[in-house]
Amino acid sequence: MNWLYFALITVACWGLYGIFLHQGQVGMADKELGRYKAFLFVGIAYFLIAVLAPLAILLMKGTDWAMPAKGMWLSLFAGVLGAVGAFFVLVAMGSGAKAGINPGVVAVLVMSTIFAGAPIVNAVVGIMMHPPKGGFSAIPVPFYIGILMAAAGGFMATKFKPAPAPPAKPAPAIEASAKQ
Repeated sequence: MNWLYFALITVACWGLYGIFLHQGQVGMADKELGRYKAFLFVGIAYFLIAVLAPLAILLMKGTDWAMPAKGMWLSLFAGVLGAVGAFFVLVAMGSGAKAGINPGVVAVLVMSTIFAGAPIVNAVVGIMMHPPKGGFSAIPVPFYIGILMAAAGGFMATKFKPAPAPPAKPAPAIEASAKQ
């Protein structure tokens, strides 16, 4: 069951990713280019975690550095898909904010859509790439129900999102009418 613990760590990390990415974008204090500045730091983080860490592990384990071309290109393509997806998370959030949607709500809408849709894409493509024994007619009904539930969950989280709290009203200015 170790896989489950590691998967849950990923769920937590990716679940928080959109929230902190949005906060980083806002924290850049640049409405026009803040999302790209935030994405730059996502890239730096990827370099630190996805380049330096495995490089250190490979060096410590004494790898032979043999890497077949097929594995390299498929892995590179996977990285491109991940980076393009991360980029379009920012574009989606920026687009929602431009449409006048509360920025906090935009993050919920975007990430709910992504995290409901991505497992559906993964399941369908995985089944197509590795068809089940007995063909597609052998796919159990609960699989289809799970796909429908994921789609329904994404729809419901998006459609019935909680309304944001109203913005805080500025404190009334202390008037100098109490002159002495």
